[in-house]
Amino acid sequence: MRLRQLSAVLALVALIAPVACGSGKPTRRDDPIVSPNPTDPPVAIKRTAVDPKPLSDTITKGLAWLASHQLSTGGWGQGDEAGNLRANEKGTANVADTSMALLAFLRAGNNPRTGKHMNTVQRGLEFVISEIEASDKESLYVSSVRGTRVQSKIGEFADTFAALMMLTEARDSMRDGVANARLDAALKKVVYKVEKNQRANGSWDDKGWAPVLSQALAAKSLNRAAQSGTTVSKQVLDRVEAQAAGDEGESGGAGVEIYGKSAKPSTMRDTAMRKKAKVETMKKEAAKHKPQPLNQSPGSVPTAAEIAAADKDADASVKAAVETERALIARLDDPRFVSGFGNNGGEEFLSYLLISETLVQRGDDDWRKWDAAIGKLVDKVQNEDGSWTGHHCITGRTFCTAAALLVLMGDRTPAPSAVIAS
Repeated sequence: MRLRQLSAVLALVALIAPVACGSGKPTRRDDPIVSPNPTDPPVAIKRTAVDPKPLSDTITKGLAWLASHQLSTGGWGQGDEAGNLRANEKGTANVADTSMALLAFLRAGNNPRTGKHMNTVQRGLEFVISEIEASDKESLYVSSVRGTRVQSKIGEFADTFAALMMLTEARDSMRDGVANARLDAALKKVVYKVEKNQRANGSWDDKGWAPVLSQALAAKSLNRAAQSGTTVSKQVLDRVEAQAAGDEGESGGAGVEIYGKSAKPSTMRDTAMRKKAKVETMKKEAAKHKPQPLNQSPGSVPTAAEIAAADKDADASVKAAVETERALIARLDDPRFVSGFGNNGGEEFLSYLLISETLVQRGDDDWRKWDAAIGKLVDKVQNEDGSWTGHHCITGRTFCTAAALLVLMGDRTPAPSAVIAS
């Protein structure tokens, strides 16, 4: 019954957003790209919570559109429908749109070493890393580009958080060791900026129309970075969890319920996943040193008490995440809730993405029902040229296309720790 109800809700929402057509004419880059060294080790396959489906024609067509609209700098601009663009802005790449596009390519199995679009990914990563390297050391900015549609709608530091998440997924996939080290340096620089500029209440920025979505990206990027082995301050991560769990966890959603109610479960689930992954790492480390050598320095190997405390803390986070998810799932049968602002903008696609990335980690019937229904909605509103267009606020095709593709590839969301039962 729930599946039929949810499918009906999403079908109604799809009717609200008319399909638009058209195409931009970006400058193409013709510089040759050096092939990866075949003697380098292969890129590790990312673990997922469920078995990913093969890429659909819809996804393939969307990726082709993104590839054809990469700019000469290697990045992506806002897109044709971004709204009120000055003459020079259409051809100006920015980090947020570029990072979202690269995430779509990465999830589809492309990286600088392999895949149909490996050269596209290589150029995009070069752009993002270069922007980060050129940025100052202390502020939260990672680029000199200001005033983009994404920044004005979900927060002026959306570029920073999107870049952090993307770089985390691109780790160890560059074409040689030097390039991997360069990416890691950029990743660490961004982590430092994010840590340094976090407020005491766990947030970063309350500017923009719906900053709760930018906050969710920040929380997700930090948790994913920590899960993948990047050092992230425990205090920063604790503040992220407390902010999401508290009364402010859904605030900053511009009065649109789905924004906050998709953001909060996303942070709670990613936090629980990170903590569970840490416990498993602690157990493995302790098992390596049984019995503990006499020359082992105190504190270098987790004790049974430390593991038990971490496990108890993780279980509490799991319980909180599951409770928050139940509240979200209960709202998915309401067409007014799912329709968000009333039609599909980039904020809606991003909210759908947060929901997909949350529910897929459960791997249960609720996930399967959501994935089937939201897939039909997103398929239905794809433009004839393979792109997606927003119809309010974040309207630019780059962000909307990338976010829509990521929704369709929700089953490819990284899952670095065991799936948490619902």
